Amino acid sequence: MKRLQYNRYGGPEVMRLAEFEPPRPGPDEVLVRVRAAASNALDWKMRNGELKLMTGRSFPRAMGHDFAGVVEAVGAGVTRLKAGDAVLGVARFRQAGAFAELVTAPEKAVALKPVDLSYEQAAALPTVGVTAYQATAEVRPGQAVFVNGCLGGVGRAAVQFARARGASVAGSCRDTAADEARELGVEPVVGFGFGPAALAGRFDLVFDTPGMLPLAAARRLLKPRGTIVDIVPTPAKMIRSALPGPFRAMMGRPVTADLEEVARTLRLPIARTVPLAEAIQALTELEREQRPKGGKLVITVAGS
Repeated sequence: MKRLQYNRYGGPEVMRLAEFEPPRPGPDEVLVRVRAAASNALDWKMRNGELKLMTGRSFPRAMGHDFAGVVEAVGAGVTRLKAGDAVLGVARFRQAGAFAELVTAPEKAVALKPVDLSYEQAAALPTVGVTAYQATAEVRPGQAVFVNGCLGGVGRAAVQFARARGASVAGSCRDTAADEARELGVEPVVGFGFGPAALAGRFDLVFDTPGMLPLAAARRLLKPRGTIVDIVPTPAKMIRSALPGPFRAMMGRPVTADLEEVARTLRLPIARTVPLAEAIQALTELEREQRPKGGKLVITVAGS
């Protein structure tokens, strides 16, 4: 079997397509033959060592978390899924391994794939969808939400979930994409360098998807008793999140019920699809040049 992996932390140059021996599924795990996998910023942040305090120094390390495919085998205790089921899901955080022909994942982080979704469409959903779904879980009808980075993967998903929950949504994106944001239902739309004065005190939730909105600006946007959610946690942000106040740092946690809801209701654009053999070049371009824009990069696995 083949997978993308790396033998040390570093830039895109450390990625290799290599052979590996897939593990048998352990208790409460499933082994999935991958049909498609999707890239997230988490994948290269792990590879370049930004999260090594959590991931450790054991090598080689596999890459990729979001996948869709067909269950190959199940471990002891698995009752909800069986061999032959079409699924989507998320690999374990530390082990990763979705950019491969076979991947193991916890049963609780895997859901049945709706029949109307292609494997490519399904692979684009798990991490960004669950993160946005959980971040907007407390939004209520009539509330107002501001999404910083409303056209990124998590941002697009958050706009859809917030509007489905009856909220109005404003947001920021690059100036040249403002019309696209409005078509998604975002109004008003501002550029990334916006000043918060014109929008002061208007929002029940400020959702900072790239984690780059200054805290003072986010606070200024809030209504009394509003909440700021940041999904790019750092040690300083985690400490701030534990203190009294409106700021909350979070990471999406894949659980079956939320994955099922995401798969039923969320649809995201795919900007580029490449086979596993060409994934290193495509991932390098995405990381270094932010190409392609406007949707997910999806890796397909031939012969699955």
